[in-house]
Amino acid sequence: MRALALDMGSRCGWAIGKAGEVCAGQVCSGVCSGVWDIAPRRGESPGMRYLHLRAHLQHVRAAYPDLAAVFYEQAHHRGGAATEYAVGCVATVQAWCAEHGLEHAAVHSATIKKHATGKGNAPKDAVIAAMRRRGFAPTDDNEADALALLDWAFAQGGAR
Repeated sequence: MRALALDMGSRCGWAIGKAGEVCAGQVCSGVCSGVWDIAPRRGESPGMRYLHLRAHLQHVRAAYPDLAAVFYEQAHHRGGAATEYAVGCVATVQAWCAEHGLEHAAVHSATIKKHATGKGNAPKDAVIAAMRRRGFAPTDDNEADALALLDWAFAQGGAR
């Protein structure tokens, strides 16, 4: 099963892979990852962030038509603009998944951190270090969180 993991924010970490994918005759992780800047550009309305996110999702779907599930970090209600932003991103992903018949699931950040580091309240640098030990090269904590989430999803057997 091919899955996409998202750590949503203005800098949206993403990781996509297929559990057990065969590369050059050997089983490998087959994981690609990075960070999308979905913040509104100068002169754009705040709602453009959701259109930027949707555009990136469309590119993923075009590149990986066998995508089966999307996992994302559960939005924490921090209050004010941060909550509005997080809820809007979640709604965008859920609607996009519904349009394409994809499974989706929210995963609490403590669950992701505990899987990656053994500690549910691990700092950002610990998650980055854990992903580097697993052979990845995340550019920042957003990408590291997405990689950790994807790794967690595969350890759970993918979508349930």
